[in-house]
Amino acid sequence: MISTTMKTLCRFLIVAMMSLSFQYANAGIIATDRAAAVAAAQTDRALVLSALSRSDVSSQLQAQGLDPALARERVAAMSDHEVRTLATSIGTAPAGADVSWGAVIIVGLLAWFLFYRT
Repeated sequence: MISTTMKTLCRFLIVAMMSLSFQYANAGIIATDRAAAVAAAQTDRALVLSALSRSDVSSQLQAQGLDPALARERVAAMSDHEVRTLATSIGTAPAGADVSWGAVIIVGLLAWFLFYRT
C-alpha cells in the first residue's frame, strides 16, 4: 500500500516538475551610459518639478486655469525623452525679458546722440 502511494506521489511530482516552466536569471553588466541615462532622467525630472514648485510659476499656471498639482502629475506621466526636452528648454530659456537687437541699437544711438552731440 505504501509503495503504491509513494509511486503515485512520485509520478505526480515528476509530472508537476516537468510541466512547470523553469525560469533562469539572466545577470549582466549594466553599461555606464545606460546607468548615466537613468541618473540624468531623474535629475531632469527633479529640475522640472522644482521649476513647477516655484511660486511665480504656480501663480502663472493658476492664472491660466491649470492646477499646479495636475501639472506635477502630468510631468510624472511624461516619458524620459519628453522630460529631457522640457528640462533643456528650461535650462536654455532667457532669464529676463526678450530684448531684440532693435531695442539695443535704439538705446545705443540715443546714448551716442546724448553724449556726443556737440
